[in-house]
Amino acid sequence: MLLVDDTPENLTVFGEILMPYYRVRVANSGARALAAVVSGPRPDLILLDVMMPEMDGYEVITRLRANPNTSDIPVIFITTLDAAEDETHGLDLGAADFITKPVHPAIVLARVRGQLDLKEAHDLMRDHNAWLEAEVKRRMRQNQMIQDVSMRALACLAEARDKETGKHILRTQCYVNMLAKELAKLPKYSGILTQEVIESYAKAAPLHDIGKVGIPDHVLNKPGKLTPEEWGIMQSHANIGADAIWRSIQYEEDQTALGFLHIAMEIAANHHEKWDGSGYPNGLRGEAIPLSARLMALADVFDALLSKRSYKQAFTVEQAVEIILEWRGGHLDPDVVDAFMARLDDFRAIATRHVDAKED
Repeated sequence: MLLVDDTPENLTVFGEILMPYYRVRVANSGARALAAVVSGPRPDLILLDVMMPEMDGYEVITRLRANPNTSDIPVIFITTLDAAEDETHGLDLGAADFITKPVHPAIVLARVRGQLDLKEAHDLMRDHNAWLEAEVKRRMRQNQMIQDVSMRALACLAEARDKETGKHILRTQCYVNMLAKELAKLPKYSGILTQEVIESYAKAAPLHDIGKVGIPDHVLNKPGKLTPEEWGIMQSHANIGADAIWRSIQYEEDQTALGFLHIAMEIAANHHEKWDGSGYPNGLRGEAIPLSARLMALADVFDALLSKRSYKQAFTVEQAVEIILEWRGGHLDPDVVDAFMARLDDFRAIATRHVDAKED
């Protein structure tokens, strides 16, 4: 503990009382007390004389409380003052207790012990709370990781039947995240695309083609052009995916906890809708298409253009950009296309970083 008093006799008296039981450092002025607290080992308790020249105890405790590193150190005032207003003033400044002179050893020891016991209990509680908080965060991260991995596993289960998609899931997830962050800079979207919403979009994106599990192999993996009937079957994957997600969550009472799955459902259902209304399955137009699906639409198109298929060669980034610009305001939301162009270098980097193994 730290004992602060400008009178040597008082330091001697308190030292004789306390030193048999505690490690005590002394300071004979307010300025030296503040320096000792900062430079030396942090005291568990400060016994502080009120009436000192140059800097009194009230000023010392005010400075201690103003410093985040010392604000929680308990302070017992040592004083000859006995007026109620003096004691009230000290308590208002943050004093834990008062010891009045002349001192009685038993009272000094009892009050010091009481404050140290309180501090020990407070420190234990603080450490316990810190541990609990860290443990909650650890488990939340663990649960989040399990959730994300499970989502990707479900998506990969669908994509495994479409053998040419490779790292399509990971790339499109990154693209959606990048587009949402760029759009969030605009006043039109800043109130919509909060950090939480952006994270939900990215988390939900891998399930955009989950409905492919319901498409027969002879249609899904047909090397040539689909017939009108086969194309109708292929288009049904949008509703199949949305319906599957809805069936998995509809009986849960707390739907708010499943917000990202509601987003996954709207992405699965609408990521093939087009800005001009020529898409499927419902021919939605413009902002009637959910924003999440409009972002997914561009991410999906860009990745498809850059990927080799049985019916086409992979396009270059420049060729893909040219096509996307042609589709601005037609197939694709103009704002989303503009966001894509603003982050083109990032899109290029993502495509390079997560290139399919067979294309390395």
